[in-house]
Amino acid sequence: MRDKRRVVITGLGAVSPLGLDVESLWAGLVAGKSGIDYITHFDTEHFATKIAGEVKGFDPLNYVSKREVRQMDRFIQLAVAAADEAMKDSGLTVTDELAPRVASIFGVGVGGLESMEITYEKMMELGTPKRITPYFIPMMISNLAPGHISMRHNLKGPSYTVTSACASATHAAGDAFRMIQDGTVDVAVTGGAEAAITSLGIGGFNAIKALSTRNDEPQKASRPFEKDRDGFIMGEGAGVVVMEELEHAKARGAKIYAEMTGYGASADANHITQPAPGGEGAIRCMNLCIKDAGIQPSDVDYVNAHGTSTPINDPLETEAMIGVFGEHANTIAVSSTKSMTGHLLGAAGAIEAIALAKAIEKQIAPPTINMETPDERCTLDYIPNTAREMKIVNAMSNSLGFGGTNATIMFAKYEG
Repeated sequence: MRDKRRVVITGLGAVSPLGLDVESLWAGLVAGKSGIDYITHFDTEHFATKIAGEVKGFDPLNYVSKREVRQMDRFIQLAVAAADEAMKDSGLTVTDELAPRVASIFGVGVGGLESMEITYEKMMELGTPKRITPYFIPMMISNLAPGHISMRHNLKGPSYTVTSACASATHAAGDAFRMIQDGTVDVAVTGGAEAAITSLGIGGFNAIKALSTRNDEPQKASRPFEKDRDGFIMGEGAGVVVMEELEHAKARGAKIYAEMTGYGASADANHITQPAPGGEGAIRCMNLCIKDAGIQPSDVDYVNAHGTSTPINDPLETEAMIGVFGEHANTIAVSSTKSMTGHLLGAAGAIEAIALAKAIEKQIAPPTINMETPDERCTLDYIPNTAREMKIVNAMSNSLGFGGTNATIMFAKYEG
């Protein structure tokens, strides 16, 4: 059996509630800035939750033509914008020879919910399906995010979407990692996109009482691991990471942010929305990732936690991390950047992978903001309120989704 090939990160792109590029995202995270505010996408008069992490100031015409806008749901537009930045950042030229060796693999949890709502309302209003746009299905289905990106950048390797709720983008990154490791491709453009801040999206999560209703304090509503948290805040956006086989990246003189060294995936087999007791599934997932990376739990310096700000997730994820790290859990640095971006559902893992790469590059761990009184069951060092300069060699990110699906990835400081 041949040795696994090494995989490095050479390009980053983001459109998030903190801004329209990676620079804005990272600056906001380090500054402890919240991207949460009142919802403008629709009238929230009759909704229990009136706040979310919207992408502000995004004009799709800065990225695509008017004709293309009519063919793309918002989640696709956001994905294309982030991919454009990541590809430019990577400096990669996709020649016809290279094209079949470049994959486009995305995580999308919900897909074109906005297009579905608008199309259905129009059909009901007119009483006929004749006004349904022929672009409706391509706008709605989730694989058109990597589909458009592959066409735009001439990527002819495997192209598909992973849909696994809040773990979607992290599973997509894991698939991309494995493909490069085993030699199926040399490069992968991977990430996630989501745009579900719609009446059905907010209303649906309100129906299961998952969202915060702290409407009088939008910037303080997302408060992972904090005693007074009352639910997650939905966010929208897209994150894209260019992964590359190490020798391929070195041969072209690419900048290397970090090396991806590990991936783990598991299922709780427990409940449609609640994690397994004791975080058992998350424990197995993290252990698989650490083993895959070829390190010990004590070698992990920083964890970007799933940290949703929900009453159930935060203490169970804490319990799971204690189960994995043992005594090291008392010294490891942990934070939830969802305190600033909100929860981007299927795209969350992509934005958080970018946070990992930047944390390793800059040797700064972003904070968990709105930490005032920690939940007595949440006993770890969550980097409260202020970013921390620290040595980060190995950094891990957790994504835990409805249906009991779990994914964990490990990045490391690149050493030649």
